[in-house]
Amino acid sequence: RPKVADYPFTTLVPNLGVVAPHKYRSFVIADVPGLVEGAAEGAGLGIRFLKHLTRTRLLLHLVDMSPPDGANPADNVSIIEDELDQFSSTLWSRDRWLVLNKLDLLPEDEREQRCADVVEQLEWQGPVYRVCALSGEGTKQLTHEILEYLEAVWDEERNNPEAAERELELQRQMQQEARDQIESLQRRRKSDDDDDDFDDDDYDVEVIYSP
Repeated sequence: RPKVADYPFTTLVPNLGVVAPHKYRSFVIADVPGLVEGAAEGAGLGIRFLKHLTRTRLLLHLVDMSPPDGANPADNVSIIEDELDQFSSTLWSRDRWLVLNKLDLLPEDEREQRCADVVEQLEWQGPVYRVCALSGEGTKQLTHEILEYLEAVWDEERNNPEAAERELELQRQMQQEARDQIESLQRRRKSDDDDDDFDDDDYDVEVIYSP
């Protein structure tokens, strides 16, 4: 059960959960800690959990539309985008959806414009969803469309060997980029005194490839 609170970065470790929009149809979702600027270089929780994203098929930017520190939501998304690209350009090229959350905290007459401003500032070209996770508003549509997207991907790979091989190659590229980034960070660690919490196991990437 992930920690929930009214301040940023309450999620400290990746949390996995099964989402079942239908009785016999489901998918696994990973809730990972928020990224800070410089994460790819080890800032904040660094890349301890970024490796988990290399195993995903779809990335969701869950955007706090009413951040307690008054930050610009679009700036926060841009930071995450930059960190993903630095960590793995292949991962960055994955399909990404923008999920604008906590709309209930915005004045009703400002919601439309505030959402439009974020999309415009980011020059976002992908899907955009508006939700209130607390009340569940908009989440049903989102989870149904995620499931439909993933099932279409899975069907394509089952029926098209070339598509399955392309996915395996993408996985290999992401894992290699992750290893390269991890090794680069390790080389910059001058001594154990620089980071007493450093542990090789935190950065280990072990993946089994299968169609």
